[in-house]
Amino acid sequence: MRLIFINLFLLFHIALSFELIKPIPENLPVNDKKAQLGKLLFHDPILSKDKKVSCFSCHDIYNKCGTDHRKFSKGFNGLEGTANALTVYNAVFNFRLFWNSRAKDLKEQVFFVLQNPREMNISKEEAEKRINSHSFYKKKFKEVYGVNYVTADMIADAIAEFEKTLITPDSKFDLYLKGKVKLSPDEEKGLKLFKRYGCITCHNGINFGGNSFQKFGAVIPYKWKPYFPDRYQITKKEYDKNVYRVPSLRNVECTYPYFHDGSAKTLEEAVRKMAYHNLGIELTDKETMYIVKFLKTLTGKLKIK
Repeated sequence: MRLIFINLFLLFHIALSFELIKPIPENLPVNDKKAQLGKLLFHDPILSKDKKVSCFSCHDIYNKCGTDHRKFSKGFNGLEGTANALTVYNAVFNFRLFWNSRAKDLKEQVFFVLQNPREMNISKEEAEKRINSHSFYKKKFKEVYGVNYVTADMIADAIAEFEKTLITPDSKFDLYLKGKVKLSPDEEKGLKLFKRYGCITCHNGINFGGNSFQKFGAVIPYKWKPYFPDRYQITKKEYDKNVYRVPSLRNVECTYPYFHDGSAKTLEEAVRKMAYHNLGIELTDKETMYIVKFLKTLTGKLKIK
C-alpha cells in the first residue's frame, strides 16, 4: 500500500510539473533606452581589467546561443573559469543566477562577474572611474539616467536591462503548447519518456529548469571536486556537495558542452549521463534518440533588440 501511495504521489507531481510549463512570451516589458545602453556595455571590453574581455566574450548571443562552447571560459589574463558558462538567453526567468545561485537577479549577477578575478577582475570603483572618464558613455548615461556621475549600480542596471531582452520565444514545443503545431511521432515518444522517467520533476516551469536545486548524482554518486561551483561553496554543508541550480533546457541543443564541468560534449552524452547518475538507469539507443529529438523542440528564436 505504501509503494502504491508513493507511485501515485510521484505521478501527481509529474503531472503538476507539466501543467506548470508555459511558453516563452513574445516580449517582456523593458526600458529600451537602458537596454540599448546595456547592449553597448555588454559588448565592450572596457569593463575588464585588461580591457580584453567583455560579457560577449563568454556569451556569444549571435552564433552560440548565449554561450562560448568552451568547457571553461577564459577571462582576465586568459585565466580559465571553474565552471561551464551558462547561457544568458532566458536567464531572466531563472529564480536565481549561476550554478550555485549566488546571485539573486540579473543585476547582482553583473557585480559578481565584474569583480571575479578570473572573469573581469575589476572593482566597482574602477568600473565607475572608467565610465565617468569616457565622454561617450558619460553622455549616454546622462541621457538615460539623467545624472552627472555614473555609479556601478547604474552600469549593472543597464546591462541587466539588456539581458532581459534576450529571450527565445516560438520554439516548436511552445507552438505545440499553443496548439499551433503537432510534434512528430518521435518527438512525442521523447516527451512521454521525459515525463515517464521523471525528468520533468526537475526540468519544469517556463524555463524547463532554473527554478530549484538538485543534486547531481542523486542515485549514483558523481565525483566531487572542491572547486566545483555548487551550493556547498555557499553553505559549507556536506549535503550540499554537488547540489546545483537546475539548468534550463531551453535551446539545449546549441548550449554544449554540458553540465557544470563541461564533461558532456554532445546532447546524447548528456542525456545518458544524467539518466545514469540521477535516475540510476541506462537508456537504450532508441530512448536516447527520442528524448534528444524532444529536447530539440525547445530551441526558440534568438531575439536581440
